[in-house]
Amino acid sequence: MPEWKTIIEPFRIKSVEPVRMTTPEERQGKLEAAGYNIFNLHSDDVLIDLLTDSGTGAMSSAQWAGIQRGDESYAGSPSWYRFLAAVQDLFPFRHVIPTHQGRAAEKILFTVVGGPGRVVPSNTHFDTTRANVEHSGAEAVDLVIEEGRHPATLHPFKGNVDVEALDALIRERGPRNVPLVMVTVTNNSGGGQPVSLENLRAVREVCDRYGLPLFLDACRFAENAWFIKQREPGYADVPVREIVRQMAACADGMTMSAKKDAIANIGGWLAMNDDAWAEQCRNLLILTEGFPTYGGLAGRDLEAIAQGLSEVVEEDYLRYRIRSTAYLGEALVSSGVPCVRPIGGHAVYLDAAALLPHIPALEYPGQALAVELYRMGGIRGCEIGTVMFGMHPDGTETPAAMELVRLAIPRRVYTQSHIDYVIEVVRAVAARASGLRGMRIVEQPAALRHFTARFEPIVQAGTFGPPG
Repeated sequence: MPEWKTIIEPFRIKSVEPVRMTTPEERQGKLEAAGYNIFNLHSDDVLIDLLTDSGTGAMSSAQWAGIQRGDESYAGSPSWYRFLAAVQDLFPFRHVIPTHQGRAAEKILFTVVGGPGRVVPSNTHFDTTRANVEHSGAEAVDLVIEEGRHPATLHPFKGNVDVEALDALIRERGPRNVPLVMVTVTNNSGGGQPVSLENLRAVREVCDRYGLPLFLDACRFAENAWFIKQREPGYADVPVREIVRQMAACADGMTMSAKKDAIANIGGWLAMNDDAWAEQCRNLLILTEGFPTYGGLAGRDLEAIAQGLSEVVEEDYLRYRIRSTAYLGEALVSSGVPCVRPIGGHAVYLDAAALLPHIPALEYPGQALAVELYRMGGIRGCEIGTVMFGMHPDGTETPAAMELVRLAIPRRVYTQSHIDYVIEVVRAVAARASGLRGMRIVEQPAALRHFTARFEPIVQAGTFGPPG
């Protein structure tokens, strides 16, 4: 088949949901009422919602049919066994513990293995992972390769772990103080960048050297596998399912949000091979989530996840998914908008530090950019920078390594014309970037502040007043 330029969705639209149009003046009022925090906006007031790809995808007709089939027996439901079989087909770990979403799996895991004096290394921990590690009293350390710290640097696997730094950290802290090593695939906080199988195997060798378990934060495992197929020598003809199994074979366990690469609206799981850890985790599950064969989920949710795991590794779907994300990123890069490159799998990450060099990191350029994208075009993105990662457990604040705004694309939701509109809006915002001003926080919680903090614009001599 020729390689056509037009990206077509490998599905037909069967049901539609109306989008309410708004004006910039209306959106300015909504921002003021929300304390300039895009998480506080009503979703009805958002035209294109790229806040997250987590739980926001469109389920297939087969998934909706599975929901009708869902069995709600408290224990031993047939829906549980279909879910279990689907998970273990891709990730053959001995113990699979369902949870209501990924952060619940993280909470249970790090309650069992974390604690004061311990350190959990990763390529880059995402926000809830870091928060759950730190809530246990342990320290979360990021060890992504140097290329992964620079948005404009080109590298096929910028999510890779710096293996030498990992070895040095383990020797410095002592293996007994490292309960496990975690690798996030794809690396969300680093721009949705993939991890190679070669790197996973190198991390596995380090773990074996010190007798440590390796866990995957596998939320976007299928997208990572597709990048391996496309970019890693020797895998072009290997089926995605087999690549996923090879990724799993490197690990001793995983946490998973089924709201990403299981294309479900809720759900997750924790899986592992260690019998003793699994027993402790199941005890916590019963205490906090539910019985081990439903784990806080309805039977219908288990059915939707099982079907989604089958659909997400279909190569026609993955080809469309990754190519349509690249379509957005390539259009912005060609217009001179600084983005994390190469373009990631689930999102395009705007480099707010490069676009807004006049705004200091502690005046939150990512937040300023996210606010303006909504005000000008009704697009809701997500700051991934100092607001999200700058606050430390002791209350001090330092600039994050990168100041990004993530435009995360929900699975099977938006058409190419929606994305063309996003391109227009981002270009328009970039054209007036020099006039944007920073933000200050006026109210914030002690942890995960980006979800609920309230902001106000900084008005200084030489800066613009209220946008208009």
